[in-house]
Amino acid sequence: MDYLTDLPLYGEAAAASPALLVALIVLVAIAMGFVGAPLLVWTVAAAAALFLLGGSSGLWMALAVVAVVFNVPPIRRLLSSGVMKAMEALRFMPSISETEREAIDAGTVWVEGELFSGKPNFKRMLEQDYPALTEEEQRFLDGPVQELCDMTDDWAVFQRRGLSDSQWDFLKRERFFGMIIPKEYGGLGFGPSANSAVVSKVATCSTVLGITVMVPNSLGPAELLIHYGTEEQKNRYLPRLADGRDLPAFALTEPFAGSDAGAIESTGVIFEKEGELYLRLNWRKRYITLAAVSTVLGLAFKLKDPDNHLGKGEDLGITCALVPTRTQGVRLGKRHDPLGIPFYNCPTEGHDVEVPLEESIIGGTDGAGRGWRMLMESLAAGRGISLPATSTGGVKHVGRVASAHALCRRQFGLSIGKFEGIEEPLARIGGYAYLLEAARRYTNGALATGAKPAVVTAIAKYNFTELARQAINDGMDILGGNAISRGPRNQLAHAYINTPISITVEGANILTRTLMIFGQGAIRCHPYALKEISALDQRDVAAFDRVFWKHIGHVVRNASRSLVLSLTRGWLSPAPVSGPTAKYYRRLSWASATFSFLADLAMGTLGGELKRKEKLTGRFADVFSWMYLSAATLKRFEAEGRREEDLPLVEWSLEYGLREMQLAFDGLFKNMRVPMLSWLFRGPVSAWSRFNPLSNGPRDVVGHRVAASILTPGKQRERLFEGSFVQTDEARGVARMERAMRAVYDAAPLEKKLRAAVKSGKVARSSSTGALLDAAVAAGVMTGQEAQLLQRAEELRNDIVQVDDFTLEDYKKSAVRDAGVLLDASV
Repeated sequence: MDYLTDLPLYGEAAAASPALLVALIVLVAIAMGFVGAPLLVWTVAAAAALFLLGGSSGLWMALAVVAVVFNVPPIRRLLSSGVMKAMEALRFMPSISETEREAIDAGTVWVEGELFSGKPNFKRMLEQDYPALTEEEQRFLDGPVQELCDMTDDWAVFQRRGLSDSQWDFLKRERFFGMIIPKEYGGLGFGPSANSAVVSKVATCSTVLGITVMVPNSLGPAELLIHYGTEEQKNRYLPRLADGRDLPAFALTEPFAGSDAGAIESTGVIFEKEGELYLRLNWRKRYITLAAVSTVLGLAFKLKDPDNHLGKGEDLGITCALVPTRTQGVRLGKRHDPLGIPFYNCPTEGHDVEVPLEESIIGGTDGAGRGWRMLMESLAAGRGISLPATSTGGVKHVGRVASAHALCRRQFGLSIGKFEGIEEPLARIGGYAYLLEAARRYTNGALATGAKPAVVTAIAKYNFTELARQAINDGMDILGGNAISRGPRNQLAHAYINTPISITVEGANILTRTLMIFGQGAIRCHPYALKEISALDQRDVAAFDRVFWKHIGHVVRNASRSLVLSLTRGWLSPAPVSGPTAKYYRRLSWASATFSFLADLAMGTLGGELKRKEKLTGRFADVFSWMYLSAATLKRFEAEGRREEDLPLVEWSLEYGLREMQLAFDGLFKNMRVPMLSWLFRGPVSAWSRFNPLSNGPRDVVGHRVAASILTPGKQRERLFEGSFVQTDEARGVARMERAMRAVYDAAPLEKKLRAAVKSGKVARSSSTGALLDAAVAAGVMTGQEAQLLQRAEELRNDIVQVDDFTLEDYKKSAVRDAGVLLDASV
């Protein structure tokens, strides 16, 4: 092909510098991968490259064969068939059990699919709902919810070891147990946003109250009946559940079936009695909230039909039924003691309990064997409401308490909030409050449309409870002795004690992080993985062929995007907005491309072994989680009108999230095993990642601004902590701290003026505040009214740093009371 040297575009320069031409071709290939060029374009590009490089006739023949194979579907399927057989022989794709498939199929894919794609459509993500409460819902929050919280003294609840009769009566009368029940059945008909807001507020008043309200409106009889019950079951139970005539509990967990709920051993056997079909139930459950006071028990068990009455075989699988607790054979009446938090958490047993089949199985005969799917679908939604609500409210509550204390508490002559050591945890609490509220409302917006994004709700459950744990630890550190001395004044201790309970329930956090977020997400949210697994299971070559080669193109695209966006720090990725947050959309695109490429690389090299590499899947889950939380933060900023005063909170939240992604990526680069390429990831790639990180975390100056915003009483602080309970009576609880904070803040200019007068000698130093103020008034430094304001501020400051103490007799009474409860529980 000497004639090529005569071409104007080739010439002597190209002939003398083949490396330059090869480099140019490689750059074009990367650019094509970056934009996701289709297969035909790649074929044309390959031909052009071969032409420019002067390829031999043998190379042209090889290209022609490859072009035909990959561009002619009937021929390509022959290759796909061979790939399928190899993957089956190598057990390349993870096997999915029936229960795992039902769990995966129970959920839907929402915006998390965009983040998993490697090329997220941020415009679509910003178009999703970010709902506010309706007027009716807000009235309920400001009325009955506030009244309920005002009548609840959390210390008294703990001393009494439970709620009072008047509180139970109020909960029933105002239909707190029927928030999710439709109005036609006597409930309040609230959606996820209102349910979440109510639970969030009552939980900041009392952990016991929060759990008591939360559970009947979460996974349980009402939720299951609404979606799966027969009309007869709905008409029978829902009105009674709505007004509190019936109290529900749901029994799932057993001694040998915790996180692995599919391992339950409880049984139900179908038999005929007097011409009707009955169930004979036997169970042993534990950790069942409200069981001891329940009148109707939701029960999950394995259904057996030995005589095949239903014509579905002998083993029908997990089934859910409703059992009136007064039925003979039901055993209640005992309680667990979960870390001393006095909510009803109980064991229950059933021995040969007989109930009519049709009216007991949720959904009647059609519901037989469908219990696992019911539970997974309900959890796919419910996991994103209750615990995220209590966690968000908890962080806001900690923020109110810690900031008020930090402003009022003085050491070394200064408010401790002015010390950087206190400022740092305050900034964390403020940033967490902003991003968790963003994700709470964003997630509820999806749930309100009927979506059941199981991976998003798992992300919410795990991350909200973990961040709440960090926030309460920060709050405890800031308050110091005031936090560890229990009594009516202590606003943090009970929340601190309760924290491990949230970590444990509705899927223990270790399991949720390592198995659910990425383990299920890699299959459910990936654009091709589940389709490939299904095609392999069904041995459908045509279906496999349609997705497998698209998957290969998907990997190439994301590899190219990851490389280019890393080199440019995301600047070649478009942002849907302009201004100070545009850079974060670009960095999220960069993170998404890298995450998606590494996820495919891990699945491609580890295959079915990946789900057992839980250290790796945990790191993937961290990246995935923080991409979602960061996207929710950006959504909040846009939905609330791009408030300039919120920019420090936005920047802190996003820089923190990007740093968490960076730490997870660093762990992946160091620990992923890629045949023949592990050295590349552990060496050059890891070094480049540390040199060119997504973020090094929030800047100190940004943390300072966040801390300053929550140390300043006013509209922004109220917006940040909106929804957490503050007593109507300013002499009680958080309201007392808020009152002191406002007084100390308003008196700060007067205090500064007084210090200056003392320093200049106009006012003589004195250890007595009263004498000092009298001298200041006499010297004309301040007016009598100003002196009164400053005196009042000092009194309130002194009041909120006090802690409770007890006489020895009273303390012993409390100890005897607790011991009595423990003794009763052991009988």
